[in-house]
Amino acid sequence: MNVKDALEIVSQTNPGMVRSHNEDSVTFDAPHGLVVLADGMGGYNAGEVASGIAVSVLSSEIRHSLDEVRPEEIDPASGDEVGVVLLRENVKKANLSIFNAAQSQPQYSGMGTTIVTALFYDDRVAVAHVGDSRMYRLRDEVFETITRDHSLLQEQIDSGVISKEMAKLSKNKNLVTRAVGIDANVVPEVHVHDVQPGDVYLLCSDGLNDMVEDEDIGATLQMLRGNLALAAVQLIEQANDNGGRDNVSVILVKVKGGYAAPQGWLAKLKSWFKS
Repeated sequence: MNVKDALEIVSQTNPGMVRSHNEDSVTFDAPHGLVVLADGMGGYNAGEVASGIAVSVLSSEIRHSLDEVRPEEIDPASGDEVGVVLLRENVKKANLSIFNAAQSQPQYSGMGTTIVTALFYDDRVAVAHVGDSRMYRLRDEVFETITRDHSLLQEQIDSGVISKEMAKLSKNKNLVTRAVGIDANVVPEVHVHDVQPGDVYLLCSDGLNDMVEDEDIGATLQMLRGNLALAAVQLIEQANDNGGRDNVSVILVKVKGGYAAPQGWLAKLKSWFKS
């Protein structure tokens, strides 16, 4: 099964109950197994500009590259898989695009964005993130976060300064320690995870998990995993019912079957003709 047929993908974004406009940006490209979510920050509409640049650069550049190379191939320069390299290098490219725009146009000074993006290939998913936009996985009965926030709050939890229970009451939830576009260089965190049929993956901006407890997010996905479109609507409604203090965006990806990369002489022959 190819990636497009193996994945069901839906997305929803909403300004929330307080903000006048939406600074989140989302996109997905099912034929290439790519999903991208960005949560912008900055004055006026600068956050919206930053997240829009990030999503545009990542989706267009990765789509173009995947028309030429296969993500499971090994990049000779780094020794990493091409899929990992594409995520890492294009987050850096988006970072520089945002940074340069902010430097050249005063109204965009200081703008930036968090980002979480994933590429599904060869029965795996490569995930890159910067900031506190998250990716969760529901596998059978287990719902868990598979990214780790780049935030002051997460650093305090990791160092034992505060407990996870205390963190729920913290006023420092939105202080990120890493973002795209703020400095000329950024280091995205990239990991690869094995994927199983039946898995459901959730990418979200902090407008969801700041408003809705992880247990409630997981329970909603358990109940509605058979109807992703309704699940996405329900998650956003929960965030808004709880106050909706921020923009809220979700992308849901359900794995319907295996999508292992083709192997053997035919695959090698196709690869040779591509090169």
